[in-house]
Amino acid sequence: MSKKSCGVLPFRFRDGRLEVMLVHPGGPFWAGKDDAAWSISKGLAEGGESLLEAAKREFREETGFDIEGDFIELGGIKQPSGKVIFAWAVEKDLDEMKAVSNKFSMEWPRRSGMMREFPEIDRAGWFDIASARKKIHKGQQGFIDRLISIISIGRF
Repeated sequence: MSKKSCGVLPFRFRDGRLEVMLVHPGGPFWAGKDDAAWSISKGLAEGGESLLEAAKREFREETGFDIEGDFIELGGIKQPSGKVIFAWAVEKDLDEMKAVSNKFSMEWPRRSGMMREFPEIDRAGWFDIASARKKIHKGQQGFIDRLISIISIGRF
């Protein structure tokens, strides 16, 4: 059975242009990576919670923001790893500079025996669509396409 990851893709209109908010993963592996490294805020669903509730919980844990609104279901996209990511978009203008993430522990440097804490995300940012397509993991680009499609036919 494949793992299910759930996330939220906030969007806004700034000067008549659609922008989406993405997050950059924290920790030493991602420190020097930018293009194709950003993501929607997401994580694994826990037993007993709906996928949307999991997405909202993960968003709160990774950004510090409680997120509410009229959620637009963007469906699921299977990743090369076999994991399926389910996403919802919501129109919300958040101050990315106020994002505060939870932390995780890992041995760093590798095989050093030293445990260190790192933020799950080290920053959030708003991107126009052309920039977002470059920044987001390739396996998640479909969520941007689905959002554009929904907005362009006025279904939200």
